[in-house]
Amino acid sequence: MFKKIAAAAAFLIASSLAFAQQMPQFYVGGDVGSTKVDGASRETGAGVFVGYNFTQNFAIEAGWHRLADADIYYRDLNASVKTKFDQTDVSLIGTLPLSNGFGVYGRLGYNHLKIKASARAGNVTVSASDSEDKVLYGAGLSYTFSPQIVGRLEVQKPHSDITKVAVGVGFNF
Repeated sequence: MFKKIAAAAAFLIASSLAFAQQMPQFYVGGDVGSTKVDGASRETGAGVFVGYNFTQNFAIEAGWHRLADADIYYRDLNASVKTKFDQTDVSLIGTLPLSNGFGVYGRLGYNHLKIKASARAGNVTVSASDSEDKVLYGAGLSYTFSPQIVGRLEVQKPHSDITKVAVGVGFNF
C-alpha cells in the first residue's frame, strides 16, 4: 500500500512540475518613461530589462534605464550644459494576478544611479560625474496580451527626489 501511495505522490509531483514548466520563465523588454527630479523639469527616458519568473507570482529582474538626457543652450552666454542620468537596477517582483489578463505587482530592489554633466562656455569645457546606490521600490499594473507578450505601466521611486512613470512591453520565452 505504501508503494502505491508513494508512486501516486511521485506522479502527482511530476505532473505538477510539468504544468509549471509551461509558464514562460525568461523575459526581456523595454520601456519609455517620464522622470521627475525635484527642482527640475520632467524628462523623457527609455530602458531595457531582462527577468526570470520563478513562479507566476515571483520574479527577479535587472535593467538599465536612461532617466534623463538634457541639453540646455544659453544663447546670451554662448554656453551649454549637457546632462545624462542613468539607472542600473536589480529587483524582486511580486505579482498578484487578477482576472481577464490583468495583474498588479510590486518591486523592491537595489539601483545604481549615475549622473554625468558637462558645461561648455566658449572654448572652456568642464565635466563632472557622480553616482549613488539606493533602494528601489515601485508598483505597477500589467496586462497579458498573449502568453508571450505582457504590457505594463509602473511608478518607481529610484531615489527620494526622483519619481519615474514608465510604460513598457515584455516578451516571454
